Amino acid sequence: MSQDPVWWREDFPRECGVYLFRDAQGQVLYVGKARVLRERLRSYRNGGDGRILVRFLTEAARTVEAIVTRTEQEALLLEDSLVKTHKPPHNVRLKDDKSFLMLRLDPTERFPRFRYLRQHSRRKADSSRARLFGPFVSSKAVRATLAELQRLVPMRDCPDSVLLHRTRPCIKHQIGLCSAPCTGEIDEAGYRALVDRAVRILTGESRELLQELDARMREASARMDYERAAWWRDRLAFLRATAERQAVVARDAVARDVIAMARDGERALVHRLAFRGGSLAESRSHAFRSQLDDAELLHGVLTALYSGGRLELPAELLLPLEPADPESLAPLFLGQTELRYPEGGERGRMLELAFENARAALARDAQSGERTERELDALAKLAGLDAPPEVIDCFDISNFQGAHVVASRVRMRGGVLDRSGYRRFKVRGVHGQDDFASMREVVARALRRGSEQDDLPDLIVIDGGAAQLAKALEARDEHSAWGVAFLGLAKARAERGRKAAVEERVFLPEAVEPIVLARHDPARSILERIRDEAHRFAIQYHRKERGQLRSRLDSIPGVGPVRRKALLRAFGSVKGVAEAGEDAIAAVDGIGRDLAKVIWGSLRKE
Repeated sequence: MSQDPVWWREDFPRECGVYLFRDAQGQVLYVGKARVLRERLRSYRNGGDGRILVRFLTEAARTVEAIVTRTEQEALLLEDSLVKTHKPPHNVRLKDDKSFLMLRLDPTERFPRFRYLRQHSRRKADSSRARLFGPFVSSKAVRATLAELQRLVPMRDCPDSVLLHRTRPCIKHQIGLCSAPCTGEIDEAGYRALVDRAVRILTGESRELLQELDARMREASARMDYERAAWWRDRLAFLRATAERQAVVARDAVARDVIAMARDGERALVHRLAFRGGSLAESRSHAFRSQLDDAELLHGVLTALYSGGRLELPAELLLPLEPADPESLAPLFLGQTELRYPEGGERGRMLELAFENARAALARDAQSGERTERELDALAKLAGLDAPPEVIDCFDISNFQGAHVVASRVRMRGGVLDRSGYRRFKVRGVHGQDDFASMREVVARALRRGSEQDDLPDLIVIDGGAAQLAKALEARDEHSAWGVAFLGLAKARAERGRKAAVEERVFLPEAVEPIVLARHDPARSILERIRDEAHRFAIQYHRKERGQLRSRLDSIPGVGPVRRKALLRAFGSVKGVAEAGEDAIAAVDGIGRDLAKVIWGSLRKE
């Protein structure tokens, strides 16, 4: 028989209560509760039941303190209190995931509009009559929902500073995306009706509106007004898409919580989906570190979530596995909640959905940190965004003396470079060296593709100053991508006689002067990272293209680096040289009639 651990005693009580594992210095390592303390601690001593096998107990624990309580409910409350007091390293201490966004609507405003709100900032909205909708997994989901909602209920999205100072409606009113309360195109009663309709849609009460739109579509079709029928059909599709984004629909109306867990060594993340009234009412993640096994960890998670009335008790709780010592959890749920472990069917689908969310959130958590959060918060403040941008794109132009202009787009997701979003562009519609026109073409192409694929970023960073930014904004207006924020980033020019300046200047739309970022500004750090990566990616692509150019010109006898540069400077590209003709080639300095004939003949042959 193996030797007992140093902390084991034969006189552990047989009553219910709480136990504390301590190390040699007396620090609390772990706090737990049990219906029968002696039997619970015996399972730790044996360590071979396939459920409780915790390395830290055999390596670091030296003593165990047992506290007897009169009831299991008292043990539950005492465990929660001791965890808060001692903050043991191996207990579950939940930290809310802050990546989820909500929509906030304040009905006390004269003309309400939707605003972004972080879940951890909900207290800011609770002091007023503001209503919250969500949460949404990403800012992309929020933007898509609002875009479709505006097609149905054209509420304003401009800030009060714009609303109060406009003298004529903006372009969004002209294309039916805003009712223009700023200029009196709609009165307060009419606008309030739009707000009420938007609230009904976001709260899932869209059945009557679906029926109304369907009836109008059929009525227009019966009158053979097919253009109007198509218009109502599109609005019907927008409404269905909005409802699908806002809620995951269940077939029943059972109050149900679904909990799944993803792990990577000591790093663990638990995701909870709350279904109320047949719709997904809440989606939240909690990340922590623990050496506990899955069953023991799940036991601690349930205790932390539902003790002390923190959460509304559901009628049904779906779990991926049976928690350790499930009998001791009975007082936690007061006989109101049934624990189930589905393997298929609709409940299994819900559990799989929660697991996918947990796995995705764990991957995000591994790549993010406090520094990234500070950087994104600072960047959102700088760019005037309501929430930190989740997806950021940066564009850079690269050319060689005006020949073969190329561009790059790199992408950040959650503050981390996302190589799946990198793109390369060959500039085709601009002749010669015109970085401004090239920027407009590339951004326009990216926005067009992003709109078609529902893949627009939250923020676009332009490598350049006011002129480049202006061209990018023209591309934005051309493709109606007003939901995408823009800024330009450029290094300050050095004054004559001084060393090169290292200040970074940020150019914002409609701003008169650029903003100079301090060296230690968090926003500067993330902007420089994505700009430098875009520059590197563009240079890498251009070097590849230049290598191909050299192989075509340098392979011609008598053409070296000097003559190659002269030809490219004169005609812009190898194609331009081939189309120029012998006489034009011969007129270039250093070429001559004989060599021009050789060059033209070689390129035409290729």
